[in-house]
Amino acid sequence: MHFAIRPYHPSDFCSLYTICLKTGDSGQDATARYRDPELLGHLYVGPYAVAAPELCFILTADGAPCGYVLGTRDSEAFHAWCETAWFPILRERYPLPPPDDESADAHLVRGIHEGHQPHPALGAYPAHLHIDLLPVAQGQGWGRRMIETLLTRLQELGAPGVHLGVGKRNTRAIHFYERVGFHRVIDADTWIAYGMKLAPPQR
Repeated sequence: MHFAIRPYHPSDFCSLYTICLKTGDSGQDATARYRDPELLGHLYVGPYAVAAPELCFILTADGAPCGYVLGTRDSEAFHAWCETAWFPILRERYPLPPPDDESADAHLVRGIHEGHQPHPALGAYPAHLHIDLLPVAQGQGWGRRMIETLLTRLQELGAPGVHLGVGKRNTRAIHFYERVGFHRVIDADTWIAYGMKLAPPQR
């Protein structure tokens, strides 16, 4: 099987949603958890591919997408863009569920209404990213190469630091982020925020 990393193309959009869903349960397939298979993608991949396609990279296996890394170099600006260009129509499509609805879908719909709020403790790491690989691509070093590809691009764009979040149930991802050089910035009850400072590119 031949793997390769390439820039995102608009024809990859549906594949982003599929990969996000198939890795959306702490790294496992989340298809059975959600009635609406698009909800995860609406939060975690769609706005990035539309707002910052230059910061979206695709991992392919024999030409077929099997992973992605994507992000934004400025979380505050990304939040502002989402509030005007991404979430308004989704909030009309997905009204807030009743308070007693504790379903997985309801949790994500509430996330759509809350939006991507930058955390004040992460101000020194204004960029952020998401990465997901299907099982066929895991454990072979491609995750590290994907991260390095995006970090290089963020450095070229002048981002001084980058962060990401991960649920504590996803122990495999936690070990991976610590191996590639991220350090803990927030250690909450159910999730961890990791950060990494970025040096300017060598001239």
